[in-house]
Amino acid sequence: MTGYLGSYATLGLLLLASVLIFVGAFSANRLLSPANPAEPVGKRLTYESGVDPVGGDWAQMQIRYYVYAYLYVLFAVEAVFLFPWAVVFDRPGFGATTVVEMAIFVAVLALGILYAWRKKILNWT
Repeated sequence: MTGYLGSYATLGLLLLASVLIFVGAFSANRLLSPANPAEPVGKRLTYESGVDPVGGDWAQMQIRYYVYAYLYVLFAVEAVFLFPWAVVFDRPGFGATTVVEMAIFVAVLALGILYAWRKKILNWT
């Protein structure tokens, strides 16, 4: 099959193959795994470097730096879009339209960093 419908047929076959692999993997797991596996003694006990645990098994952790991780991802994505744009910027056909598009993109990111700064998200305390 070639032409317009050929690409949809290829896409349909790939989708069908992926669904069959997914269903086959779960079916094989269901058929080959034991129904009621015997659990070894102590499997669900807390493990602490090979010695018996001291104290309780629940501790609350404070994740303080997730905002910085989000901001890093935001600006890494910005770099992914800015570098290819900068490479092709001086070529013919990439005129004022691309400058306006990238200015809007950078302005939206600048608004995001301004919002984070005004909400005092960027403080280390």
